[in-house]
Amino acid sequence: MAIQTSLRAPHREQEQRPLGGYAGLTGLFAALSIGFTAWLRRSGRRLPDRIAAEDLALITVATHKLARLIAKDRVTSVVRAPFTELQGDGGPGEVDEAARGRGLGRAIGELLVCPYCLDMWAAAGFSAGLAVAPRGTRWAASTLTVLSGADVLQIAYKKLEQIV
Repeated sequence: MAIQTSLRAPHREQEQRPLGGYAGLTGLFAALSIGFTAWLRRSGRRLPDRIAAEDLALITVATHKLARLIAKDRVTSVVRAPFTELQGDGGPGEVDEAARGRGLGRAIGELLVCPYCLDMWAAAGFSAGLAVAPRGTRWAASTLTVLSGADVLQIAYKKLEQIV
């Protein structure tokens, strides 16, 4: 049995992933989570025993929308540009991009173009926000939730136009 000498060893060359970059991002996420928890404890605050169902519903939709805004929105492509290249148009108001570069930069690019990957970061942010600033977090999440609903209506309107 061969000993793995590289984080990339298990992948064929054309499928190599920036596993070192992934490890860095995973470490950053863990450090931020641990740091937040430690800061919360030192500040004398506590995590809530539970999150209300309506808050869970609100931040679920907001998490989805924030991740899509970061990963796909035309206007936010300026944030992704150092790490991605344009592949073409995506859905309404969206673009498709692919990560470029190597190492950590590529891993960041892959994170930034993947709404599913960004969901964890957004969900953690909203959950932390509910613990320390629930009013502001609910306001921001409400705005994103309304935007998400408006997007659904825009898509439905466009479909109705095509039918009529």
